[in-house]
Amino acid sequence: MQLQVMNSPFNQEQAELLNRLLPTLAEPQKIWLSGYLAAASTPSSSGTLGAVLQKAPEAELLFQNTNQVLSKEVTILFGSQTGNAQGLAKDVSEKLKERGFQVTLSAMNEFKLNTIKKVQNLLILVSTHGEGDPPDSALSFYEFLRGRRAPQLEGLQFSVLSLGDSSYEFFCQTGKDFDQRLEELGGQRLYPRFDCDLDYEEPAAEWLEGVLSSLSATQDVGSAERQNSPLASGGTGILTDEPNYSRTNPFKAEILENVNLNGRGSNKETRHLELSLEGSNLEFEPGDSLGVYPENDPALVDMIIEEMNWNPEEIVTVNKQGDARPLREALISNYEITVLTKPLLEKAAQLSSNNGPRELLEPGHEEKLKTYLAGRDLLDLVRDFTLQEVPASTFISILRKMPPRLYSIASSLKANPDEVHLTIGAVRYNTHGRGRAGVCSVQCAERTQPGDYLPVFIQRNQNFKLPADPDTPIIMIGPGTGIAPFRAFLQEREELAAQGKTWLFFGDQHFVTDFLYQTEWQQWLKKDVLTKIDVAFSRDTEEKVYVQNRMLEKSGELYQWLEDGAAVYICGDEKHMAHDVHATLIKIIEQEGGMSGEKAEGYLAEMQQQKRYQRDVY
Repeated sequence: MQLQVMNSPFNQEQAELLNRLLPTLAEPQKIWLSGYLAAASTPSSSGTLGAVLQKAPEAELLFQNTNQVLSKEVTILFGSQTGNAQGLAKDVSEKLKERGFQVTLSAMNEFKLNTIKKVQNLLILVSTHGEGDPPDSALSFYEFLRGRRAPQLEGLQFSVLSLGDSSYEFFCQTGKDFDQRLEELGGQRLYPRFDCDLDYEEPAAEWLEGVLSSLSATQDVGSAERQNSPLASGGTGILTDEPNYSRTNPFKAEILENVNLNGRGSNKETRHLELSLEGSNLEFEPGDSLGVYPENDPALVDMIIEEMNWNPEEIVTVNKQGDARPLREALISNYEITVLTKPLLEKAAQLSSNNGPRELLEPGHEEKLKTYLAGRDLLDLVRDFTLQEVPASTFISILRKMPPRLYSIASSLKANPDEVHLTIGAVRYNTHGRGRAGVCSVQCAERTQPGDYLPVFIQRNQNFKLPADPDTPIIMIGPGTGIAPFRAFLQEREELAAQGKTWLFFGDQHFVTDFLYQTEWQQWLKKDVLTKIDVAFSRDTEEKVYVQNRMLEKSGELYQWLEDGAAVYICGDEKHMAHDVHATLIKIIEQEGGMSGEKAEGYLAEMQQQKRYQRDVY
C-alpha cells in the first residue's frame, strides 16, 4: 500500500521516504518500529532514539538490521574498452562519496564474483563492443551472471548506464543484457537504465542525478543539497573534476608535422601527425588514445544546404546552453552528417510527409533498414525522402552532435615532451553513386597542414598498458595503423632502458610502399630495443599471408614466450583481424601446450585476468 500525501500528515518528501522504507521491512522490524514510536510519544520517554535503545538492547539489534536495509554502501562496477565507462565510473564514485556514501569501485574482471550476494546497491556502467558484445574487461562477470552459478539477488537494488553507438545494430546491447539479467535474478531497479550514444555527457549526468535522488530517498540527505548539486541543472557536473582541458573542453593543438607514410603507388594513404601539447598540461601514457573533434567536409555541407534550399547564414542554436552560430558553420563543426542511424530515421519520419522512412522502420523490415543505413549520409536521406520542406532550425534539432574520433597514440611523452603523435589511415570509398570519405581521416589528409589546429583531449585506457615490470617480455600484434601504440611502447621502453624482450608482428599490403615506420623498427632492432620482428605483406605473394600465418609459423617459440610470462597486445580491426588472431592464439596454445580447446581458452582467459592479454580493437 502506498502512502498518499493528500490523505496523510506527511509532506511529499516524507511520504516518499516512508514508501521506500516500509516495503523493505521484515515483520519484526515493523513491530519494533511501532513500539519505538509509541514509546517516543509517552511522557516518560525522552523522545530520543538513544533513550529507547538504552532501555531495550534487543531493539538496538533490530535497528541495526533496519539500518542495513538503508545501507549507504554502493558498489560501482564498470566494463570499459576505450576508457569512457571507466572514466564515468570514477566520476560517479567521487560524486557519491561527496554525498557521504561508502563506495566500492571495481572493474568487472577484478570483482570477486562470489561477493555479489552481499551487494545491496549496485551501479553498472558498461560499454558495448563489436556486434553487441561486452568489452573484454566485462566478459567474465557477464558470463557469470548469465550462467547457472549466478545466485538469486532479491535484496539487490541496481541501475545500469550503458554506452554505445546508435549507428550499430546492437546499440547498447551489453547494458540491456545486464539490466534484464539482474531483474531476472530478483534485483529491483533503483533507477531506470539509460542508454547513451557517443555524445554521452548530458544523459550520463541526468542518470546520475536520478540515481542520487533514488539513493537519497532512503538516506538522511536534504532536498536543498540535491537542488544545489551541479547535476540538478541538467549540466555535465559529472565531469567537473576533469582537468582544465578534457573531452568537454578540448585543447587546440597545433599541427607540427603531417606526412604520408606510404610510398608512391600505394593503394593506401596513412598520415603521420605530430601535434604540440605545449601549454596544455595534458599527460598520457603509452596505450592511451587521443580524441580529435573533426570538421565535416565543407563541400558536403554546401550540397546539403543547396538541396534543402536553406540560408547558410541563418543563425541556429547548437546546444542547451543557447550558443548560436551560422547554419553552415554549425553543420561543419557541430553535427554528424555522414552517418545514418535508426534513431535519426525515426525522428526524420516524424518530419516528413513521405512514407519511405516509416516503411523502413516497420517490423519485419530490419534487414532492409540495415541495408539502407549502410554507407549513406544526410544528403542521401533528404534526397530520398523529400525532406526539403523542413526548416533548418527544426532539422538540426534531430541530428547527433559531432562525436570525437579516438586514435591510439603513437608516441611516448617521455621521448617527445609536449608532443603527441598519431597514425591515421585515410578512408575513401564509393557507394550509392557517390564518393565517400572518413570525416577526420580525410580532413587530416586533405584539409590540414602544419600550423593548423585540431581540438583534442586525452582518452585514458587502463585496459591497454605496458607491464609494470619493464623486464617482462611483450608480444605486439598490429597490422596497418594498428602499429601506432607499439611505436609508443618501444619509445617508452627505450627511455626506461627496459630489459624485457620484445616481439612485433606487423602486416600490410606491400613491403615497398606500406612498411610503416620501417626505418624506426630497424634502428630499434640494432639497439636491441626490439628483439624480433615478423612481417606479412598480403599482396606481395600469390597466396595472401597475414600476421596470424606468421604467428603459426613461429608457434613453438611464441608459446615458449607465453610460458615465460610474456604479455600479448593486439591492436586493430576487431571483426576480422583481432578475431582471427585470437583464434590463432587458441590454436597455438592448444597444439604447443598439448591442451584441449577448452583448456586453451582457459589459458588465454587466465592471461587476460593477469593483464597479460590486452586488446585495443575497433
